[in-house]
Amino acid sequence: MGNNTYGETTQSPLTYNQMVVDVIAEAQVDRVFHALADRTRRDIVVRSMQAPRSVTELSRAYSMSFAAVQKHVAVLEQAGLVTKERSGRTQLVRGNPETVRRAAALLEQYEALWLERAGRMRDILTTDNRKEQP
Repeated sequence: MGNNTYGETTQSPLTYNQMVVDVIAEAQVDRVFHALADRTRRDIVVRSMQAPRSVTELSRAYSMSFAAVQKHVAVLEQAGLVTKERSGRTQLVRGNPETVRRAAALLEQYEALWLERAGRMRDILTTDNRKEQP
């Protein structure tokens, strides 16, 4: 049990609108969205989802040092968005679709909450307008 963004007590898995969605721990959510906040890291995720890429291959796509690309990959790896595996002398970076799915599910939960609130506001405004009209 913990507190969510809105200060409400939550349990895992969370239930929103009768849906049970496997949620990511709050610290993991922070790491995922921090990692995705950077354009280069988003591009690395896309490239590594298309096919496993070596860090050397990835570094050729950017006008930055190899070390800078390694740091971006490390942030993505800590967030669980990519994994690295050794293949001989090469480290291959692979995208992790499960983490992307979990982040998407969380965003869908936020969207469902927003749509529910917007629907309630619409209902309130519609009800108020009917009361005011003769």
